Amino acid sequence: MKYLIILGDGMADWPCESLNNMTPLAYADIPNMDRIARIGRSGMLKTVKDGFEPGSDIANLSVLGYDPALYYTGRGALEAVSMGVDLGPDDIAYRCNLVTVNDGVMHDFSAGHITSEEGAALLASLDAALSGVSVYPGVSYRNLLVVPGGAGAETKPPHDIVDEKIVGYLPTGGDASLLEECVRVSREVFADHPVNRKRIADGKVPATQIWPWSGGKKPQLPSFEERYGVRGAMISAVDLLNGIARCAGMDVITVPGATGYLDTDYMAKARYAVAALEKADLVYMHVEAPDEAGHLGSAEEKVRAIERLDEAVGYILDHVDGVIALLPDHPTPLALKTHTSDPVPFAVIGKGTDDVDSYSETAAEKGSFGLMDALDFILMLTKNKE
Repeated sequence: MKYLIILGDGMADWPCESLNNMTPLAYADIPNMDRIARIGRSGMLKTVKDGFEPGSDIANLSVLGYDPALYYTGRGALEAVSMGVDLGPDDIAYRCNLVTVNDGVMHDFSAGHITSEEGAALLASLDAALSGVSVYPGVSYRNLLVVPGGAGAETKPPHDIVDEKIVGYLPTGGDASLLEECVRVSREVFADHPVNRKRIADGKVPATQIWPWSGGKKPQLPSFEERYGVRGAMISAVDLLNGIARCAGMDVITVPGATGYLDTDYMAKARYAVAALEKADLVYMHVEAPDEAGHLGSAEEKVRAIERLDEAVGYILDHVDGVIALLPDHPTPLALKTHTSDPVPFAVIGKGTDDVDSYSETAAEKGSFGLMDALDFILMLTKNKE
């Protein structure tokens, strides 16, 4: 049996006035997603464990069956694994965004979705100016800061504080003073950097500083294959998902044209996912674009991302004979521009049928699966009965 999971990051939402009081999923033209619901079964999935922040790290760990209470150490450490950064047992890795702060207010958590090449140049200059820590360039605004022998810190994701003064969200705890010093140095290094001068000349926002958050030590996950008896593969353009996969012993498949943003190549991901099933038993195809649109607060872009993903779903339906599951990891409501811990809608082909005939939040609430815990999701998919 083959299994393919299609995960649209942040795809779930709340009703939007600009979309005739419908959610983006309900408003979008998604015949292929609707087909999964119509010929399969639906339900709602609780992906964020009580007491945890509704991040993609917590939600995707849970969907893959890894209890965050047992295995989660921090987002930065998972991304370090994906980036090939070798963490010592006492090192703390922080996710390190390039951000734009104006007059003490978080203007843009992604520095205008700065390019990877621009980010690498900024971080090279910053790394040369810092001592006792290291910074590593990643994809676009998503980078890494490693503190050897770190003590950890309580931090806030920058996408949660857009348009708010940062003074109330500075790090606290053991590494706080060191992180604040790194931020101070980044402001000085970036202030007149050639990358920022060119971005400003081109009418783009500059990266004014770094923002370290979600630090943790190297995680230890049990093997996915030993846990479920299937060989797993991950397709994602973001280090977080690839880091989870590497820690779990899953294959990580790189797709040309996959960007982790709105311009990602959806069909390329679908083609590679189908091809990956020749060797893998289960493929987890993660698409970041709906989440990015949610953070932008753009209903138009979110609907477009969902509809483009639907085209890729159509390709998968035409080429995969097996269990196919569709779901988000968490909602990213346009009204909030950040994540919530609300249960998300899912639909599955290959595990029976019910009376649901479309895919949306309200439709899935009527599904025969009812409300499930995400920790049971993979086991439900892979057990040999409907």
